[in-house]
Amino acid sequence: MKTLRISAIQMNSGEDVAANLTRARRALRSAAADGATLAVLPENFARMGKKESDRLAIIEDDGAGPLQDFLAAEAARSDMWIVGGTIPLKSDDPKRPYAAALVYDGSGKRAGRYDKVHLFDARVPESEEAYRESRSTMSGAKPLCIETPWGGLGVAVCYDLRFPELFRQMSSEGMDVLALPAAFTYRTGEAHWEPLLRARAIENLTYVAAAAQTGTHPGGRQTYGHTMLVDPWGAILADAGGRTRVITATIDTQRLKRLRQQFPVLDHRRF
Repeated sequence: MKTLRISAIQMNSGEDVAANLTRARRALRSAAADGATLAVLPENFARMGKKESDRLAIIEDDGAGPLQDFLAAEAARSDMWIVGGTIPLKSDDPKRPYAAALVYDGSGKRAGRYDKVHLFDARVPESEEAYRESRSTMSGAKPLCIETPWGGLGVAVCYDLRFPELFRQMSSEGMDVLALPAAFTYRTGEAHWEPLLRARAIENLTYVAAAAQTGTHPGGRQTYGHTMLVDPWGAILADAGGRTRVITATIDTQRLKRLRQQFPVLDHRRF
């Protein structure tokens, strides 16, 4: 496959799971109608509660549950690969599920699972915002890069974006496209979202599809939005701004191959 159509979906998820799934379904079908081969949903697409612990209300067993069924059915219906944002999957600690980003192929079969590795335990500078994600989430331990019909697909989630060594590992495993579901806070997003996305694209010579939450959510949390598609030279192909919408761009995998041959920075690594 020489070209790939990627859609990244921007949502404003709340506490009503059924309403969120209706919006996600509409967005996924819009992406498919626009010719997307791959669509990426944002972090916590099915529910953004008032507290991090609210995700316990929708926790699922690995391999079985309504959210997993939803993703599989939409992928099969549209013959489109889907990176399913994140959903909470059970761990050994009943109060701390994994934040799992699940990948489904066009037949509806699960092709990969990535558990968010880096958890957001931080106070946002010069604000009253503070987060302790590790209290309600179990950390994953492994990167994910899987083979697809168009090349290697790497998956990471939100706060992972700040840790370049994770993306170097995926690059070493053959990453051509990075899918990044996220729910960046407004303040950190305003300062760092775009430069971090462009940096990860440039330093790994990879396309990036970053799907974000936007707007105000239950409890007053504000997310930055600006879902983006970025090319391996750091150019922004599409930016969703602050609105809920679907953005789509065509990716030329042959151009990616030529770029890596002409500018072989990945072959020049010393460490």
